[in-house]
Amino acid sequence: MNRIKKGDEVYVVAGRDKGQRGKVTKIELAKKRAYVKGINMVTKHKRGNPQQGIEGGRLQQEAPIDLSNLMLWDPVAKAPSRVGIRVLEDGKKVRYYKKSNEVVSYTHSS
Repeated sequence: MNRIKKGDEVYVVAGRDKGQRGKVTKIELAKKRAYVKGINMVTKHKRGNPQQGIEGGRLQQEAPIDLSNLMLWDPVAKAPSRVGIRVLEDGKKVRYYKKSNEVVSYTHSS
């Protein structure tokens, strides 16, 4: 079971955007990287094509950030927290915050 999923609020613990929070928009499990809204922004230069009506210029977009540089944000403790996996009585696996011992509740917007 993956500890960080799409839609989770995360805290950046290392890198240029250290200390910032954002929502995960996309996960690349094979590369162990995630896209976080408003975090790790880079400038891409795009060539325009006037015949097709495509305008060129410099575009700001999110670059992927390594999962090891992210921690889940615990709203109860109001701090970043490690995540554990717990098996409930009915056999269902759930994630929980190790700092506050609360189950991770999330709403995915697919």
